[in-house]
Amino acid sequence: MNAPIVRLYVVFIVMFLVLVAFSSRWAVFGATKLRDNPHNSRVVLEEQRVKRGIIRGDDGRVLAGNRPLPGKRYERRYPTGKLFALPVGYDDVRFGRAGLEKHYNDDLVGREAELAGIVDSLVKKDPVGDDLRTWLDPKAQKVAYQALGDRTGAVVAMDVRTGAVRVLAGTPSFDPDNPGRGNRFNLATQGLFPPGSTMKTVTATAAIDTGKYQPTTQVSGRNEKIISGTPLHNFGGEDFGDIDLTFALTHSVNTVYAEVGVKIGKATLAEYMSRFGFQADPPMDYPADQMQPSGSYRKGRVISERSRFVDVGRTAIGQALLLVTPLQMATVAQTIGNGGVRMEPRLVRKVIDPDGRTVETPTPKVAERVMSRDTAAKVTAMMKQVVREGTGTAAALQGVELAGKTGTAEIDIANGINDLWFIGFTAKTAVAVVISRERGQGGTVAAPVAKQVLEALGNH
Repeated sequence: MNAPIVRLYVVFIVMFLVLVAFSSRWAVFGATKLRDNPHNSRVVLEEQRVKRGIIRGDDGRVLAGNRPLPGKRYERRYPTGKLFALPVGYDDVRFGRAGLEKHYNDDLVGREAELAGIVDSLVKKDPVGDDLRTWLDPKAQKVAYQALGDRTGAVVAMDVRTGAVRVLAGTPSFDPDNPGRGNRFNLATQGLFPPGSTMKTVTATAAIDTGKYQPTTQVSGRNEKIISGTPLHNFGGEDFGDIDLTFALTHSVNTVYAEVGVKIGKATLAEYMSRFGFQADPPMDYPADQMQPSGSYRKGRVISERSRFVDVGRTAIGQALLLVTPLQMATVAQTIGNGGVRMEPRLVRKVIDPDGRTVETPTPKVAERVMSRDTAAKVTAMMKQVVREGTGTAAALQGVELAGKTGTAEIDIANGINDLWFIGFTAKTAVAVVISRERGQGGTVAAPVAKQVLEALGNH
């Protein structure tokens, strides 16, 4: 074979490979992007022919169904309105998809693979998608919204042992049948708030699990103690002598836990924050673009907890640059309540095909062991004291032991405006509540909301 023919052969092969690469890019790698583009009219019309699978609550109630249109087409309907708009999301020809409608779109339209989707569209007269059965509890979800009222806030409740999400609520919500009206921002998974004293549970975990401290270790609770070169105040200016870590958590003494944070150091606190899931996207079956990582933020971005910009003493008590989501703080409570094992939060219980067969049952998945079982037991005992006789008494349940921690993050000190928190857990359920920019304290405002949700979930 002479040289010109060899060169022509090589050129032909290169051109063929380029053609394959571009074809693969759009047919395979770009297929999901093309399908999810709300302006792709071909895909919109094609999927309107599919009777999307039904999304149901844990009790079987329909959260997302279908309404027939002319020409054997369908559109989504949401019989519970705003109640489940945040977790379920929407499927809309103008605004695309969000929530479970987006994350499980392939299941809901019965698409197992791109080739299978093409074949199905040719051979099926009336294509039908798979149903989703979620872990969401309609009764408790309704109680959460009633308890929040017209205040801006969020509630997340999870099964302690499995990570199953029972409540995911946030105000304001929106009407999924008209997603263009209202705020579609999910405060439970995207909202970032200073956690205040709820962060002391993470600091206590790191301090005890490393063996540097015990619940009985004595630390000065003096007001205006110098932390990172600046005096730090206890809430209300309270002044204490030497007190142990349990008393300091029970009565939420800032200067104790700020000193503990400084003594264990940035690297140790950063390590335990990472184990709890901070600094990373939450591993939940929900669209990644509708969730935010928790951590120290600077110029709108998460920075390393080892950064020179991080004040470890104030991070240890939930101040300074630290911002968290309600989902993250529910995970903190779930992890401690589960003997130190963090579970991946899960919204969907099972996927059911049109013939009624369960085709997928997601099993509980361990994310990480965060601390020893012994440490978890010690922190749990400390948190139970908070509810028995400390700042969290308003969350106490009749006949059920509740471990908890309150938080009051000061936003506008002059006007007494705070972000108000309660996180906690029973043997069954972990919960996080935040109410944003209100007067009062976490123990008197957020804790009663948590109590009502826990009672609705049968924790009594």
